[in-house]
Amino acid sequence: MTTMDLSIHTTPLPHTEPEASLAFYRDVLGFEVRKDVGSGKMRWITVGPPGQPGTSILLAPPAADPGITDDERRTIAEMMAKGTFAWIMLATKDLDGTFERVQASGAEVVQEPMEQYWGGGPRLRIPRPRRQPGPHPGTALSDWPDSRRELRG
Repeated sequence: MTTMDLSIHTTPLPHTEPEASLAFYRDVLGFEVRKDVGSGKMRWITVGPPGQPGTSILLAPPAADPGITDDERRTIAEMMAKGTFAWIMLATKDLDGTFERVQASGAEVVQEPMEQYWGGGPRLRIPRPRRQPGPHPGTALSDWPDSRRELRG
């Protein structure tokens, strides 16, 4: 069997407040804005780490697909409010410095860095920026894989 040359190019995450999402991913995490399409709350914003043009996060309005029913939209909104609809894990070479920067930004820290029983390393949970009143997907940060320390949000 021949292997295919595939990579994960873009991962979508829902947002309800585009400006708060931009402030978090661009200003706190230091991601570059690659595209910003739409207006108001109906904006599709592509961000990614500088120097890694092949890796992006698409911040998108939840349930914008016209094929989703009203019941499904309500379910998505409920899951986002609980922080169970979507999340992403990111890696950093400086977990402690990144944690300090996230904490100083006012982002809601749900769980500070700590070792996990399954060996995943310390995790810090940051579900959404404090300035964003609505639900926001969780974000997790970890040291590079060889160190096994993790920050989850």
